[in-house]
Amino acid sequence: MDLALERRFPCVADMEKAAQRRMPRFAWDYLAGGLGREASVRRNLAAMEEVLLLPGYLADADEPDTGASLFGHRFDAPFAVAPLGLAGLLWPGSELALAQAARQHNVPYILSTFANTSLETIRPAGGDHSWFQFYPPNDPAMEDDMVDRARRGGYEVLVVTVDIPASTRRERNIRNGLTIPPVYDLSTIMQVAMHPSWAMGILQNGAPDFANLSPYYLKGSSLAAAAEFVGRVMTGHVTRERFKKIRDAWPGKILVKGVLRADEAEEYMSLGGDGLILSNHGGRQLDAAPSAAEVIGEIRARLGPKALLLADGGVRSGLDIARMLALGADFVLIGRPFLFASAAIGRRGGDHVMNVLKAELRATMAQLGCRTVADLPACHSRPNVGAGESELDLGWRIA
Repeated sequence: MDLALERRFPCVADMEKAAQRRMPRFAWDYLAGGLGREASVRRNLAAMEEVLLLPGYLADADEPDTGASLFGHRFDAPFAVAPLGLAGLLWPGSELALAQAARQHNVPYILSTFANTSLETIRPAGGDHSWFQFYPPNDPAMEDDMVDRARRGGYEVLVVTVDIPASTRRERNIRNGLTIPPVYDLSTIMQVAMHPSWAMGILQNGAPDFANLSPYYLKGSSLAAAAEFVGRVMTGHVTRERFKKIRDAWPGKILVKGVLRADEAEEYMSLGGDGLILSNHGGRQLDAAPSAAEVIGEIRARLGPKALLLADGGVRSGLDIARMLALGADFVLIGRPFLFASAAIGRRGGDHVMNVLKAELRATMAQLGCRTVADLPACHSRPNVGAGESELDLGWRIA
């Protein structure tokens, strides 16, 4: 670990503060904000702090193993870089740098459909553990071709996201005029002028585009016209029939992202899902939605111990990774902190924040007396266990 970076940025909170200073306000608001009163964004963070873990000192756990297995692969840590739409606009060049850092640290990198770098470019940079997050379009031919591109590109895991049936009204973005391309009015120009590192990144990396979607709109279209096309075609519920069609076409593993209801979780698995990502989309879709941390227990109880559950939302540290795993998740997705690190530090940001998260997780596991991440659920402090009912009896129901 770089000692100079360690002193400047010992935790994600320090990277977040620096990122806010270095990013134009329209980019920062898109990254940090939610919608409505942003209660769901706050709920994700608050839910993490509510999870208590019991330390254990009569243990032989001096060198905790943070590794975790998923789909037959052994990863060095139980977390992945979550898909981040418009990441190349929020901090220019971040997508490629984060994919390379994930490959170096042997953790998955998930590329968003709405990324500014194409899936064909990311796969060689991120290696075998690059996954593609897929927003199914309402154009069947386009859907078929995108699935085929991911297959031909060498992706083994498709993350089908189901929680954007319609566009949302994110008030911060409306006020700022955030679009692709950004609206360069006087306010926006002033913001860019005051953030030269961001502006230089745009000059070096080129104007952002919907790189994964550009093959489907008219060549030579303005970016504004492209944005209108994307907004029109990327809507609609992923019905049972649509999901089954994707499942039949995809030869690899499928994770379903955006699930919060136990009954839907069970049905997605029965339709052929290989696992679920419990997520409220970072608090950006429905301001009244619960956090993943609040529903893991119910969904785990419904599906049983063998179901593969990943979760995201509000994770800001290695301690929070431990909390999610203690609640019953098998793996954790982390989004905003990787953009904080990219904006605060630059190309080395992904490497640094991954080192920090792994060090924090190891320290937490040592305090808990956990030799492996599989030991973490036993450390979850479950208050108010009823008379005659043990924590083991409660299983995953209490979260």
